[in-house]
Amino acid sequence: APNRSPMASQRGWAWGWGRGLPGASGARSGPARGGALRCAALWEDVGSLPGPPAAPRARARRDLTAGLWRRGQGQGRPGHTARRLLAALAGVFVWEERRIQEEELRRSAEEMKRMREMVSFFPSGSEERPEPVMPASSEPAWELVMDKKHFKLWRRPIEGNHLYQYRVFGTYTDVTPRQFFNVQLDTEYRKKWDSLVIKLDVIERDVTTGSEVVHWVTHFPYPMYSRDYVYVRRYNVDKENNLMVLVSRAVEHPSIPEDPEYVRVRTYESQMVIRPHKTFDENGFDYLLTYSDNPQTVFPRYCVSWMVSSGMPDFLEKLHAATLKAKRMEIEVRDYISARPAETSSSESKASLPNAEHKPEGTRSPAQLGYA
Repeated sequence: APNRSPMASQRGWAWGWGRGLPGASGARSGPARGGALRCAALWEDVGSLPGPPAAPRARARRDLTAGLWRRGQGQGRPGHTARRLLAALAGVFVWEERRIQEEELRRSAEEMKRMREMVSFFPSGSEERPEPVMPASSEPAWELVMDKKHFKLWRRPIEGNHLYQYRVFGTYTDVTPRQFFNVQLDTEYRKKWDSLVIKLDVIERDVTTGSEVVHWVTHFPYPMYSRDYVYVRRYNVDKENNLMVLVSRAVEHPSIPEDPEYVRVRTYESQMVIRPHKTFDENGFDYLLTYSDNPQTVFPRYCVSWMVSSGMPDFLEKLHAATLKAKRMEIEVRDYISARPAETSSSESKASLPNAEHKPEGTRSPAQLGYA
């Protein structure tokens, strides 16, 4: 029916899925079928709860989904099927299997340690150049693509497809690690300094770890369509080891369906590690950015590689310039180091700023790309 509510559609889909009605993806039997029918009936009850309409029912759906999701773990394929059904039916994002784990943060920090052991940055004006980073013997070799005074860019093929993984190791001496880290994380400020942003919003937060789900829509070089990303990110400030880590990767979120106006990027990973030369509040730090995604383009591999190799340094310089501007003009940027990771910010829940709306295709150079 044209006026059918999303919740009604979800319940109807679940009933059909469980009973094998026409329009469902085949008849079901056994535990999966029984689970579907029970879940649909349960959501009928939750959807008819009395009282204030939105918040209590939403909380009940989230709590119920999380509890049933945990019960479904360890039950093999039927449990996995039931969990997928629950997530789709409830229209909620289940953090148990999606949040950034401690191990991912630890691995990223270890990569910075390895990089600092293998590459030395020399004083300004030095004629010496660092050696390329050599991977473990079982991994593809890193190829040095760009060798500049203050940063180096490598790439290596990703096994099994035609794409590359990229790595930038660089240094800045005129801003503090705290300032650079905060500017990278602050979605509201980025809407002002990054002209490629069409939309950038924090959709949901995990109170357990501080992980956030972000929806990001960005212009791509003309004549390509704009891309949109839905990704989970988590940051950690390790004061004991003097490190800052930000890890992001693509996820699916039920409240952000695909938009035909954009191309959804489903494969994306990024790890940024910052190591201060002294402290978080004194100028000078090294950074390591490792990045890969599948932009869903028909251009040949060498074209995509050229765009990324050119666009990544350009983005980092824009990020650096925005940090300098915030420092010199005393622009208010949220302090993520002082705040607890799970703390919310009212400014981040606002809609995209008017000046971040779609811009004419002709205003962008071919190599301009954005990075989360």
